[in-house]
Amino acid sequence: METNPENQEEIQDQDISKEDSSKQEDTPKQEDYEKKYQELQENYIRVHADFENTKKRLEKDKYQALEYAYEKIARDLLPIVDTLEKALQSAKETSGAEGISQGLELTLDNLHKVLAKHGIEGISCSENFDPNFHDAIMQVPAEDKQDGDIVQVLQKGYKYKERVLRPAMVSIAKN
Repeated sequence: METNPENQEEIQDQDISKEDSSKQEDTPKQEDYEKKYQELQENYIRVHADFENTKKRLEKDKYQALEYAYEKIARDLLPIVDTLEKALQSAKETSGAEGISQGLELTLDNLHKVLAKHGIEGISCSENFDPNFHDAIMQVPAEDKQDGDIVQVLQKGYKYKERVLRPAMVSIAKN
């Protein structure tokens, strides 16, 4: 069967247009590439921000670890300070132990100076009760004090820079 050359051209044009339309459907459009690029760019920005935040947090943690490096040893030294203070009080109450009390007093003063040099200091108990720095162990009647005022210090408290190593144990007034 012979085909007309015009018919043959028409058939070829139809085949070519079918191929072009199927190729256009199969290949991604420019818009798809732009969307994918935007998504990848946003992802990159998020990951980069997370990385920077993690880096800052690690720097802060490192700084705090260095800043509070003496905290553990300071806690371990507090019972020694307490023992020296009790020994000094006992030596002052004992007659004939003036030399011992002076030696204990000098030792305790030197220890307090070293602790203060490294940022460790006692918590003041002359003010009103503060739950951040004091532990109320008991309430006692005290007519000359207001409710909540510190009546007696049972154990001295200490702080290292801004952190409480050990809160002061106190008794407070109850009217």
